[in-house]
Amino acid sequence: MRLRLTLRKEAAMEARGFSFPRQRQVLFLFLFWGVSLAGSGFRRYSVTEETDRGSFVVNLAKDLGLAEGELAARGTRVVSDDNKQYLLLDSHTGNLLTNEKLDREKLCGPKEPCMLYFQILMDDPFRIYRVELRVRDINDHSPVFQDKETVLKISENTAEGTAFRLERAQDPDGGPNGIQNYTISPNSFFHVKIGGSDEGMIYPELVLDKALDREEQGELSLTLTALDGGSPPRSGTSTIGIVVLDVNDNAPQFAQALYETQAPESSPIGFLIVKVSAEDIDSGVNAEVSYSFFDASENIRTTFQINPFSGEIFLRELLDYELVNSYKINIQAMDGGGLSAICRVLVEVLDTNDNAPELIISSLSNSVAENSPETVLAVFKINDRDSGENGKMVCYIQENLPFLLKPSVENFYILMTEGALDRESRAEYNITITITDLGTPRLKTEHNITVLVSDVNDNAPAFIQTSYTLFVRENNSPALHIGSVSATDRDSGTNAQVTYSLLPPQDPHLPLPSLVSINADNGHLFALRSLDYEALQAFEFRVGATDRGSPALSSEALVRVLVLDANDNSPFVLYPLQNGSAPCTELVPRAAEPGYLVTKVVAVDGDSGQNAWLSYQLLKATELGLFGVWAHNGEVHTARLLSERDAVKHRLVVLVKDNGEPPRSATATLHVLLVDGFSQPYLPLPEAAPAQAQADSLTVYLVVALASVSSLFLLSVLLFVAVRLCRRSRAASVGRCSVPEGTFPGHLVDVSGAGTLSQSYQYEVCLTGGPGTSEFKFLKPIISDIQTQGPGRKGRVVALQDKKVQTRTSAAAPLTGKSSRTWKPTGSLDAKEKTAGSSEEDYSLQYF
Repeated sequence: MRLRLTLRKEAAMEARGFSFPRQRQVLFLFLFWGVSLAGSGFRRYSVTEETDRGSFVVNLAKDLGLAEGELAARGTRVVSDDNKQYLLLDSHTGNLLTNEKLDREKLCGPKEPCMLYFQILMDDPFRIYRVELRVRDINDHSPVFQDKETVLKISENTAEGTAFRLERAQDPDGGPNGIQNYTISPNSFFHVKIGGSDEGMIYPELVLDKALDREEQGELSLTLTALDGGSPPRSGTSTIGIVVLDVNDNAPQFAQALYETQAPESSPIGFLIVKVSAEDIDSGVNAEVSYSFFDASENIRTTFQINPFSGEIFLRELLDYELVNSYKINIQAMDGGGLSAICRVLVEVLDTNDNAPELIISSLSNSVAENSPETVLAVFKINDRDSGENGKMVCYIQENLPFLLKPSVENFYILMTEGALDRESRAEYNITITITDLGTPRLKTEHNITVLVSDVNDNAPAFIQTSYTLFVRENNSPALHIGSVSATDRDSGTNAQVTYSLLPPQDPHLPLPSLVSINADNGHLFALRSLDYEALQAFEFRVGATDRGSPALSSEALVRVLVLDANDNSPFVLYPLQNGSAPCTELVPRAAEPGYLVTKVVAVDGDSGQNAWLSYQLLKATELGLFGVWAHNGEVHTARLLSERDAVKHRLVVLVKDNGEPPRSATATLHVLLVDGFSQPYLPLPEAAPAQAQADSLTVYLVVALASVSSLFLLSVLLFVAVRLCRRSRAASVGRCSVPEGTFPGHLVDVSGAGTLSQSYQYEVCLTGGPGTSEFKFLKPIISDIQTQGPGRKGRVVALQDKKVQTRTSAAAPLTGKSSRTWKPTGSLDAKEKTAGSSEEDYSLQYF
C-alpha cells in the first residue's frame, strides 16, 4: 500500500513539472529500500497535561518488542515534527518520559483531541516508527468572561419571550472540562436559555419572561454564572445590568449578514480588512449606530481593531498563516436607543511563501575512515511550514562528490558515502545540503557539513631515490656525517612517522655495524671509524624506512659508499732493494753506446689515481752527465759514450715522487761498475770492502774473484742437480740461472695492480760468479713457481735479458680490496705482506 501511494505521489509531482535529476535515477531502488526500512507500525500513546518533568509515558522497549539494551545499541532517538523535544528517551531502561510540563491549552488551544506527532529513529538497521501522543486535558482553568460587567438596554415594550444573546465565557479547557452550562441569579423577569453554534460551542441567551415596566423598575442587576464539566466543576461570573428604556422600536440592520474577505499574511499593520455598515430607520439618538466586536476572543481583539463610527476593520498585528489561517469575527451595531444587530465577518488568510524550508538533523557523523564501504553520515528531516506549492520541497547536494542523498519516509533523507574514500587524494569534504521550495519566489535553505576522512595506514614510506651513492675520503674522523637518506609517507599522523634502520648486509663478511650507523629519526648516515682506501674501496648496504602504523609498512633503498683515495702512501722501491744485506751492482761495458739501458728502477704506490702516478729523476750521481733517468718509467740509460777517464765505480741516487697533493717521495741508490768486458773480474763496491780495494791491486783481485766464481759455479751445478731431482714436477721448460745462495742476493718482485702498473708483475735478477770474477748471465726468460706459505698464492719469475727488465703478467688472481704486496726471499729480508684484515704471510723463493 505504501509503495502504491509513493508511486502515485511521484507521478503527480512529475505531472506538475517537478524533476529530481539525481534521485530519479535510482527511484525504484530507493523506494524499495525505503519501504523495507520503514516497515513499522503506527504507535499511539497518551499523557496527562501538567504532569511533572520525567513522568512515565510508556516503556518503549517492551512496546516495540525489543530486547533489553537494544535501544541503546541501535542509537534510538526521538524526533519531533516541530523540532521541540517534548519527550525524553532513557535508552538504558527503555522508558519514554516527559521532558517538560505539557500545557494542553498552550499546545493545541481549544482543539480537541490534542495530538503531538513525532518519530522514533533506530540504526543498524535504520528504522522509523511514527507515533501520536495525545495530551489529555485536566480541569485546570475556570471559565472567564471577557467583560466582568455587561449592560443591556431593553425597551419597556419588549415582548415576552424575547431572547437577548449574551457574551459567552472563555474556558481554555476542552471537551468535558469546557463550559457546559450557564445560570442566572433568581429573578422574576428573566431566565437563561442555552444555545449552540455551528462550531460546537454553547452560548447563553437571556429570555424575557415578564414584560418590563420602566416606571415600576427602571434597572435590574443579575449575575450570570458559567459552569464547566470538570470534577469538581469550576465557574465564572459576570454581572448583567438591565436598563429599561423608553420605546425604540427599530434596531439597526446590517447590509450583509455575512462579510467574506481575504488578507495576505504579508499584509502590513493598518491594512484595511473590510468595512461593515448598518442602518437604523429611527431618528435622532435612536438612529446613531456604533460598531464594536461582539463575543470576540482575545486573539481577535489583539489582531484586529474596528472604528466604532465607520465600521472599518484594520489589521492591528501581523498575520501568520501557519498559526491561524482564518478568522470569524462577530460585529455588533448598536443604535442610541440600545437596539443592536449582529453580523459576521469571515477573514481568510492567504498563504505567501514567507517560510524557508527547515532541516532537522537526527544523527550526524563528521568523520569516516578511508577505504570504508558505504557509510551513513547523517539522517535528517526537511520541513516547510508553508502550504500548497509553497510547502513542496526539493532536496539535493552538489554534484561531483562521492556521496549519495537517499530519500526515506516522512521527508527523511539519508546522507551516505558512495563508496570507499581515499584520504591521500582528498582529506576533507564540504557538503552543502540545499533545500528549495516551489513557491514564488523560491526560498532555499543550505546546510553545510564538513566530513573529515580519517587516515588508514595504506601507504608504505617511499624513498626519494631508489639508490644513493656517497663519497667518503679515507682517513676520515670517526662519527663523520657522510650523507642522508630520506623517505616520505603519504599517510598522516603516526602513520606518516618514518623510522630508518640499517638492514642486514647481503655479504656476511662485511662488518656493517662497525662501519656505518644511521639516525633513526632523520636518516643521517655516519661513518663510525676511519676508512682506509687501500683496505676497502667501496661497500654497499640497504637502508629500511618503516612507518609507525598498525600494521607497519616499510620500504628499502640501496646505499653505495665509495671511499676516495688520499695521498697517504709514499712510493715504495721494489728494485733495487734498499735494505738488502749486500748491495746490488749494475755492470756497464765501456763500449756501451749512448742510451744504453743500465737498469730500471721499479717502484709502486699503495694509493690510486693521480696519487699513484710516479715520476723519476736523478737526484745525485758520482759524475754528472754520464747517466740519465727516464722520468716516466725509471729506466737508467747512459747519456754519452764512456771513456777511459771515467771512474770505474759510480753511485746514483734516484728520486721517486708521486703526483699527490702534497707529493710523497722515496729514493733508490744504484751502484754502477764500468767494465771493459763481461770477463773482467768483479770489483767490490767501496762501501762493501773499502780496505781491500785500497790494499790489493787489480790483478790480485781478479785472481781471487775468478777462483771464487769457479768454486761457486761447481757448487751451483751440484745444487742444481739436487734440486732438479727433488722438484722435477715444478721444473720449468726453459733454462734457469743458478745462483749460489748467499753469494749474490736474488731479488723477487711482485707488483700489484694497485700502484702504477695496471696488473701484477714479478721480477727476478740472477747473477753468477765465482772466485775472482763477476758476470751477468743474460738468459732467455724463464718461469719458475714461487712456493708461498700463504694459501693458494702463486707468482711468476722472469729473468733479465739484454740488460732490460722483462715483465709478464702474474697468473695469480688479483685480490679485491687488498693493498700492494712486496715479495722478498725468506731469510734474507724481513718483509711481510700487508693485507687489510688478514694475518702476515711470508713467501719463500726457490733459486736454480
